[in-house]
Amino acid sequence: MATFGFEHSHGLLFSLPPRAHSPLKIKHENRRLGSWAYLAAWDVHQAKVYSRCESRSTIVTFDRLVHQVMNQDPYRHAHRVFWIVDNGTCHRGPASIQRLQGRFPNLRLIHGPIHAGWLNQVEIYFSIVQRKVLTPNDFPSPSALSRRLRQFEQHYQCSARSFQWKFTRAHLRDLLARLDFAA
Repeated sequence: MATFGFEHSHGLLFSLPPRAHSPLKIKHENRRLGSWAYLAAWDVHQAKVYSRCESRSTIVTFDRLVHQVMNQDPYRHAHRVFWIVDNGTCHRGPASIQRLQGRFPNLRLIHGPIHAGWLNQVEIYFSIVQRKVLTPNDFPSPSALSRRLRQFEQHYQCSARSFQWKFTRAHLRDLLARLDFAA
């Protein structure tokens, strides 16, 4: 589970509404309309997204996302809940582990390797959001962007499926033995 920040219209194009008998006009200038931080957690077992749009991505806003998820079933009563995160400032290092596991004893915060976002399943979701929702980057306001993110989230959850691993420890041992033999 990780977070994703997005700043609307920073250095990008924005369009003006078309008028009758006039083509769509695109202005080539910066116009900052505000920003949103889109924080999301992905449950790989249920293929479910939990998210928040916040004005900034901070420790407090990340903790709100964790609280939102961890205070509902099945997470509240689970033996262990693994949160796999990148090394963002909102959840980096031992202090974040102590802070979150102090509040939620069944939470296990796992920091992924630096520059290995492709290992984190929520990062795959964010790449889909980037392609399907944020491109082109043309929203009249942060609240319009928030609505569009929520609509996509609902659509995505209708088609998303949980992932069932078939690769076992035995498969890994066999693969490593073959690789070692080949070297």
